[in-house]
Amino acid sequence: MDVSIHESWKPYLEGEFNKTYFKNLIDFVKFEYKNHICFPPGKQIFNAFNHCHFEGVKVVIIGQDPYHGHGQANGLCFSVNDSIKHPPSLINIFKEIESDLGVVYPKSGNLMRWADQGVLLLNATLTVRAHQAGSHQKKGWEIFTDSVIKTISDEKNNIIFLLWGGYAKQKMKLIDNKKHKILTSGHPSPLSANRGYWFGNKHFSESNSLLKQNNDTPIIW
Repeated sequence: MDVSIHESWKPYLEGEFNKTYFKNLIDFVKFEYKNHICFPPGKQIFNAFNHCHFEGVKVVIIGQDPYHGHGQANGLCFSVNDSIKHPPSLINIFKEIESDLGVVYPKSGNLMRWADQGVLLLNATLTVRAHQAGSHQKKGWEIFTDSVIKTISDEKNNIIFLLWGGYAKQKMKLIDNKKHKILTSGHPSPLSANRGYWFGNKHFSESNSLLKQNNDTPIIW
């Protein structure tokens, strides 16, 4: 199993890799991947970091768990591989972008194009066993990804954090809101969106407006 991460992150996360919890986590993940079907594929576990390098981070979106169906997860929260049917939350994300920015609803649910522009699509848990949601939670991934969020907050300036739903909002305590902008709303899942907590949040136009204020290139969502 390949667990390599882009060089740009190593100076900031090396300390985590050397901690006992992380070594135990990697042992657990290797065992799971050897003995069960797990997602995303091993080489894509750190896709969020490998497509969005440390110096390039502009926006952070926090998810919870990878998709656990075949062919869906590709290491980026909310994203699915090309030609895979769009899950309900992703459909609602695209609908909001459509109404917010007038962007045509895309054919592909692969958000690699966002990651390559500086959007860190970070799940709190980076792996999952097939068809068992949450099966790799509380094994150490959350400690690692909390450290990632805090490191970005400490080491960078003017990052936009998009926290959707109750779980993501819990990460607010890791972020210095004097240095960064935090935008919150309900989760894009149908349960939340249909109650009026998601649609109309305009997070995509607001993110681009904030990036322009910071003389940064807006995201092509």
